[in-house]
Amino acid sequence: MNAIGRFGVSLAAARSGARHAWVSQPHFRFEVAAAAAATALALLLGTGLVAVLLASALVLVTEVVNTSVEALVDLVAPEHRPLAGVAKDAAAGAVLIAAVFAVLVGLAAMGPALWARLFGGGAA
Repeated sequence: MNAIGRFGVSLAAARSGARHAWVSQPHFRFEVAAAAAATALALLLGTGLVAVLLASALVLVTEVVNTSVEALVDLVAPEHRPLAGVAKDAAAGAVLIAAVFAVLVGLAAMGPALWARLFGGGAA
């Protein structure tokens, strides 16, 4: 198989993984919706688009990594083990940290413009 064919196979596998996250993870669907809403708000306000896109991507990527960690832990340790729980909790914690900082980035990037739009004034 040539390089283009290998790339196509890799792209199909990646698309399958993203589809699995979409179908099996309600939090991923919520995070995609939140990212779309934040992106639309950034476009409406004309500010913070790059920051919102990067923060949103970080949340979505950590959610997909969390999904893969959960699947791998379930494969390796189907019965309850404390270390398996630590691995799952740590991966979920990474998503939480990314989401909290994404909200902070959104507030910093769009807050002043949103405040000015809602309440008037020169805060933009």
